[in-house]
Parts: sequence; structure tokens; C-alpha cells
Amino acid sequence: MMTMSKNNMTIKVTPPTTGLFDLMIFARHADSQDPYNWVCSYQIQCLEPRNGEKLPENPFHFWGFHQKVRDFGIKESSHKGELLVAPEGTLLLTLQTSRPLLATYDLINKDLDAALSKKCLAAQAEEEKLSCHVLCPFQGYYRLSMFVKDLEGSTFRNAANFLIRCSRPINQNELFPSGLSMHCGSGISSNGHGLSNPSHSSPIINTKLGKCNITFHTPTDIEVTASLSKDKVMNAKYPLERYVLVTHLRTKVSVCVVLPESGIYKVGLFGRSKDHKDFAHICDYVIRCFSDPSWPPFPRVYSLWRRGCVLLEPRTGVLQEQSWVRFRIKVPKAYQAVVLGQEKTVLQQTPNMVWEGDVFTGAAGTQVKLAAKFNQHCSSLEVILAFEVRGGSPASLGCSG
Repeated sequence: MMTMSKNNMTIKVTPPTTGLFDLMIFARHADSQDPYNWVCSYQIQCLEPRNGEKLPENPFHFWGFHQKVRDFGIKESSHKGELLVAPEGTLLLTLQTSRPLLATYDLINKDLDAALSKKCLAAQAEEEKLSCHVLCPFQGYYRLSMFVKDLEGSTFRNAANFLIRCSRPINQNELFPSGLSMHCGSGISSNGHGLSNPSHSSPIINTKLGKCNITFHTPTDIEVTASLSKDKVMNAKYPLERYVLVTHLRTKVSVCVVLPESGIYKVGLFGRSKDHKDFAHICDYVIRCFSDPSWPPFPRVYSLWRRGCVLLEPRTGVLQEQSWVRFRIKVPKAYQAVVLGQEKTVLQQTPNMVWEGDVFTGAAGTQVKLAAKFNQHCSSLEVILAFEVRGGSPASLGCSG
């Protein structure tokens, strides 16, 4: 096991059996691409071998940090030495950087395949810090290889190879969701899209209630949307897109998430400016909930749900049959707002620009739509939100905050 610093090199040898071994050392100048030259040899006599698990394969030859790691932009690490310990199957590695860097990671273990390995890592890139949350689903040794590049760089370079020892692995049902990007949580990517003052800077959100609200301050020309996904959906009655509601206020965006069941979810945030047609990925969050939530979904959102629209009541997209429901909503630039269900209800606008009124839901199976008129001289109504009317007791429908 070879570790190197700027002017030092250390080799730890664990012979696999008793006997006599030759250790040959080769070297070259750090900036050279020439072949390595033989420098010296040692003979090692092993009288009693140490029984232990073999180290993971390491094609990069060295362990710990690259000897030129400071030139790569890394100043210091939360962990000293080349051996890291994950006693409960979890590890958070943080690195202070001298400039903004992007990083990718590989986690290698003899029992870990490539697909499962990707579910063990959640990476965050901030202006002066890189973080990697590591989960170990098997007992034994792992190699965590780290690759970095500058924001404008073309290739990632191997900056470190850490040896991780795990004595108590984490349950495989608690691994991260599939498809996480290199931008988890707030950081370089969210800042680059104009998002600031995050409510959650860490990429991992734990909730016992089964709901959370992620907020950022945003410029007025940025539009944000969000997706919710889960590797195995068991009991959700509606598509997961119905369990996320994005609200744009004047200088703030709110991503409200309610969960239909326990488990581990990925929330992806996407943004676009007025100059762009397509949304670009901003960052991902991991939401973990191991209680037993069963929140009802939000209403179905249509394209006219845009900046300034705020749903105050009802916050659930599933309404109780044969009941009166108070509707309160803000719809900027609307000349009229109505609720279309079993009957048509015209909402009244209050002095603080809230459209409100009491609506009778009608029979189960009815769809209730909130619509607005945006042109004083046009009679057509544009649908903004749609709600379902269901039977059953109000308690069984739950409520969302």
C-alpha cells in the first residue's frame, strides 16, 4: 500500500504467506511520461502472515492523496491518512478547495456491482468545498477513488484513492436513489442558475412527517420546475409528479414535497431563463422517510400555473365528496377566477388580491377545475388546476401542509 506526499513516499506491505519476498521499487519524475526506472529492492522475510481481507484492486497504484493534490486545487481533508473507517456503514468525506472544482467518485468493493455502487454515493460541489456521502452495504474494504477538474477543464484527473473499512454495513434498502447527478444539494450549479439562500444546503433531507419545503431565492427571469422519483413505488395511488408543487413568488421559489409512502426519493430541480425554451438540470436532493406517511397528492397543474400563482386553500388535490370546500388562490393578471365542478362557482377577489369562495364538491368521481379569464374582452376560461372528488371518510384522505 503506497502513499505519497510532495517529498515522501511510504509503502506498507502485508505478505500473504510465510516466506521470502522481493520488493522492487520503480520511480520517475512527477511530470514525466517516460517509463518507470528501477530504483532499489528489498527482501522481506515473513515469519507469520497476517490474516486479513485483500485490499481492493487499485489501478492508480497509490493510496491517499496524489502528491500534487494542491496543484489540483485541494487544500485539506476532513479525514487524515489513507484509511477511512465507516463503523455504521456511512461516511461523509469533505475537502476544502482553493478554487471551484467539479468531482466524480468511484466506489469499488468485491461484492459491489456498478449499478449498486452508484446508489452508494451522493456528491456535492460548492464554491470552496467538495463533499461525498458514502454508504457501504457490505462488510470489508472499499476503494473510493476521487477525480477532479476545474469548471472549464476538459478531463477529470485522479486526485485521491481512499481505503474505507466497514465493520457494520448499512441496509441495502437505505441506499440512495438511482440517477443522482454530481450536483446534489446547493452549490456551484444552483449558484450558476441564479438560485441563492437555500433552505437546505445539505443534499440529504430526513423527514419523519413525510413532507418538506425546499426554497431558494431566485431572479425574476428564472423559472424552476421539479421532478420526484423513487426506485420502487409500492402504494402511491397517483403519479409521483402529483406529490410536488412548485410555487414562484416574486423573489423566491418554493418546492413543496409530500410523500405517499415511506422510502428514499430523489427530487430533481430544473431551471430555465426567459431566453431559453428548454429546462436545464440544476441539482438533486435525497429525501429519506422511514415513518409511514400517506399524504394525498396536490392538484394537477396546468401550464398557466406560473410566477405569482399561490394555492392557499385547499392544499390537497383530493376533495371529500358532498362537502363544502373553501377555495383561496392568487392568480396574477386574472380578470375572473371560477371553479368548475358539479356547478360553476365564481370566486370573489379580496383587497389583498386573493380569489376566494366556497365550493360544493358534489359526487365522488367528479373533477373540479380551477380556471381563470386573462383577457377582459374574451369569454374563454383557461384551466389552471384540477382536483379529484373521492368518497370515504375525510380522515382517509389525509391533509397536506
